[in-house]
Amino acid sequence: MAAGVKQQLESDAAKTPGLRLLGERFMVVQQAMGLAKNRGDAAADYLRRFVEEMKASGFVADSLQRHKINGASVAPAV
Repeated sequence: MAAGVKQQLESDAAKTPGLRLLGERFMVVQQAMGLAKNRGDAAADYLRRFVEEMKASGFVADSLQRHKINGASVAPAV
């Protein structure tokens, strides 16, 4: 038995006959970016715009595909 990031386990299971994955979640990894409050509203606004631009431009989706990350999705726009 093993537990870990689903995408990696799926990749490993595809290469190894006889392995199977359970359908239930073991864990969820939520990714985030942040900065110290003392950086101010302008910095927070810049970071927010940067993240939204990376999603809207397709950069995040392209990165997931380029690195063969299956089963992960880009968060919807805010």
